Amino acid sequence: MRELVQLIDKNLDYVSSKIIDDTIYVEVKSNRLEVVCPICGKKSNRCHSNYDKTFSDLPIQGKKVIILLKNRKMFCDNNKCVRTTFAETFEALPHKAKKTKRLRDEIINVSSTNSSVMASKMLEQSGITVKKSSICNYLKKTKNLSINHK
Repeated sequence: MRELVQLIDKNLDYVSSKIIDDTIYVEVKSNRLEVVCPICGKKSNRCHSNYDKTFSDLPIQGKKVIILLKNRKMFCDNNKCVRTTFAETFEALPHKAKKTKRLRDEIINVSSTNSSVMASKMLEQSGITVKKSSICNYLKKTKNLSINHK
């Protein structure tokens, strides 16, 4: 399980896991000693507080995977920075996302060649629960990103 967590994001460490019904819950924590402020770029090792964050990842053996992260809020020690605190971020998890990038990419991959209704059914068979409206939103965002990068 430790190796699997490192595949999700190299800055996460495995803590524990448990299986309840059709879901695998994986508890993780940050392995960083310092975190960079997203505004000013100054490194910080002072933790302000923690909060629980949950998100979904690709299924394992047909079971849903929920990642439980004790996320840190850090102090920014730069007096000139507009932020006094900031939340730690991870490459695998976009801002305010409830799904990892790799899960979102799989949803987009299946949806790009199928209708949203068919894609939703196909994904459900592999253990990924996603509504057709969410699929449409993912596809719109992907289309907008590709248009903006041209």
